[in-house]
Amino acid sequence: MTNIKDAKRIMIIGGPGSGKSTLARRLGAALDLPVFHMDREVHWLPGWQERDKAEKMPIVERIIAQPKWVFEGGHSTSYAKRLARADLLIWVDAPLVVRLLRVLRRTVKDRGQTRPDMQDGCPEQLANLPGFLWFIIRIHRPSQGKKRALFEQAQIPKCHLTSFKQINRFIAEISP
Repeated sequence: MTNIKDAKRIMIIGGPGSGKSTLARRLGAALDLPVFHMDREVHWLPGWQERDKAEKMPIVERIIAQPKWVFEGGHSTSYAKRLARADLLIWVDAPLVVRLLRVLRRTVKDRGQTRPDMQDGCPEQLANLPGFLWFIIRIHRPSQGKKRALFEQAQIPKCHLTSFKQINRFIAEISP
């Protein structure tokens, strides 16, 4: 694949609040690809119930077996399998402080509503915010290391986006 517009299976990684879900939706629309969100399809069940770990990988495998997809999200245990099927890897790597502020803003703005990238019945809740912000801070360093290692080892076309300005420029370049 020499042209990003030729990508049929796009893997997007990044931390919470980095913009990966929005990027996935925009890429899906621009390239006419189905979009899958780890939080919606794999991680959560309605009512903020976490899916059993044993059930997650078979769902990931069903998604990546499809001929076309944009698949965004964490679940580092599935990185290798997703990467093996992807023909483009995008790492959305916004600064931690920016991500924390984005999560805070979206939680307040969307409280009581379920985001399009989230499982039905999982509305934004202010009560969950402190724990989620702490989770983002706590996992930042170890998850950055995993993402960096994946990105460096990837033998497919890849893109490292470190700001929302870069994300917007990237989308503008591939949009018809």
